[in-house]
Amino acid sequence: MTTKRKLINVQTPQPRPGFLGAGHTARAVIQTDYTQSDPFIVLMDDMLDKKDEVPVGGPHPHAGFETVSLLIEGEMGDGAHKMKAGDLQIMTAGSGVVHTETIDKKVKMRLMQLWLNLPKDKRWTMPKLQDLSLKDVPIVSENGLNIKIYSGSFAGVTSPVSNYVPLILADIQMQAGISTLQNIPSSFTTFLYVLEGSLKAGDDDKIISQNQVGWLDRYTDNTSSELRLTAGDTGVRFLLYSAQPQGNPIVSHGPFIGDSQEDISRLYSEYRQGKMNDISFFTKAN
Repeated sequence: MTTKRKLINVQTPQPRPGFLGAGHTARAVIQTDYTQSDPFIVLMDDMLDKKDEVPVGGPHPHAGFETVSLLIEGEMGDGAHKMKAGDLQIMTAGSGVVHTETIDKKVKMRLMQLWLNLPKDKRWTMPKLQDLSLKDVPIVSENGLNIKIYSGSFAGVTSPVSNYVPLILADIQMQAGISTLQNIPSSFTTFLYVLEGSLKAGDDDKIISQNQVGWLDRYTDNTSSELRLTAGDTGVRFLLYSAQPQGNPIVSHGPFIGDSQEDISRLYSEYRQGKMNDISFFTKAN
């Protein structure tokens, strides 16, 4: 018998002033203990309306996890890895990398950046970048339903990106009153984040509204499960994140994820000693 998934928790993350200064608003979407959000560590909804050309941001290190960045609006970066609205970038920080994000012009943008755990045996893998431009994103579009599949297999199609941790990431738009029934693995940790409008989820039609996040129940078996979704009166646009839990405790400190406090101390030491290369080193090496 197919399991029917349902909403068990709806949260409303509040906007806070962001670290980039004036015009930067940040929402910490994940506001639950890691034992419940595994393998999702952090998801930031960053909105930036920068009205000057003073540089902000800059180089910073990461190690022990992946960043999964979906640009909702605007553009960022430069060169071969420049992102435009609708583009996805996955950076495997792995053994350690220095990443530079400098914004030195007027810009209006919205970025969803996820920190995704790595399997324990891949924690210190070689860093790499994967870029997926909007034109290459698989799309399912029918009867008032539009789904962009950025990662994993969903709605009968599969994204071209590769994953260490099985991850489904979909950007879903539905016209008012449209319903859809979708399959996701019953053991995957799954949440929905509403960008616009409102959504009814599950057979009991629990409502998630704009800027709210809804967490689904989760099972231990690896069978398929069904999720019913219905758009509200004005339609809806939301992101679906669903991934396989790793079941290993992590230690998080600053820009680093490790299996122990000793890992964190080692990573800070390596960074201070200049032993972490810029991500461009690895993209050239690959």
